[in-house]
Amino acid sequence: MFKPVISDVKGLEISADEKALFEEFRPFGFILFQRNCDNPKQVKALVTQMKECIGNDNAPILIDQEGGRVARLRPPHWKRYPAAGVYSHLYETNPDLATAAVQVHASLMAAELTRLGINVDCYPDADLFFEGADKVIGDRSYGERPQKVAVLARAAAEGMISSGVIPVMKHLPGHGRADVDSHKTLPVVNTKIDELKETDFFPFKRLNDLPCAMTAHVVFSDIDSKKCATISKKIIKNIIRKEIGFKGVLFSDDLSMRALSDDPAKNAVNALKAGCDLAVHCNGTLEERRSVLKTVKTFKEAEAKRLQEVFAKRRAPREINEDKLYTWLMDVVKEYE
Repeated sequence: MFKPVISDVKGLEISADEKALFEEFRPFGFILFQRNCDNPKQVKALVTQMKECIGNDNAPILIDQEGGRVARLRPPHWKRYPAAGVYSHLYETNPDLATAAVQVHASLMAAELTRLGINVDCYPDADLFFEGADKVIGDRSYGERPQKVAVLARAAAEGMISSGVIPVMKHLPGHGRADVDSHKTLPVVNTKIDELKETDFFPFKRLNDLPCAMTAHVVFSDIDSKKCATISKKIIKNIIRKEIGFKGVLFSDDLSMRALSDDPAKNAVNALKAGCDLAVHCNGTLEERRSVLKTVKTFKEAEAKRLQEVFAKRRAPREINEDKLYTWLMDVVKEYE
């Protein structure tokens, strides 16, 4: 049986020590980084290795492929895509064209991922843009207005799904206001809950039917002044599950980020106890990965089956003319980059 953990590997292939670890304590899936991606043939082989070593052809293989700053797959082997902020600007002059362009952008990225065997993309970012906030979100956001972000993030998710990749919207219940980078330290948002409901939570509520989402390592002091969303049962239960109404698979953000003060194993336990379905642990040493996988409890059979069904229900990719669509997309956005 699997552990409710998404793990990673250090290099371009799974080492003998990593293989032994994953065969002993089987993570539910994996996540790829730029360090793991050299060329299409190599990535496809690595993805196959990952699925084989845990014995699951439908294992979720995640990647952060958004466009702009956040792109694990880059030229010359893969296409370059603009940041979400480009579409935010386009939306101001032509909303319909911006929405269509986002969907094409997502479809093209998903087509590249599908060829590699990657079936889950940590995208789209449905966080709002706030002037003066830390740039960790910045141009990754589709804009400052909740309705606009909801429309464009929906188009991105539908583009992914249409090309056979499961989207993971992020970062619930909202990372846009954070004035520090959660990779480095813990952000605290002091905005009142009534305002958050009208702003930060709004896009996620409109997208609550999507299959997967990821939490934010952000403290919302008006809701839980002591724990960030990832490890707060109050936020996950009352806000993410009830107020926002998200019923799908909930991933934690990376549990090795400095916003969390405990070691990754304890962070994983806390995230799962709070209500996350899967604990994402990245960029740790072999021993840290072992500690996480050994410490967390094995999935109950019913829960593992529920999650497996989500990742097995990917839509068959539709046929698209990638070269033609990419040329169209780059022509549409050239005035806004």
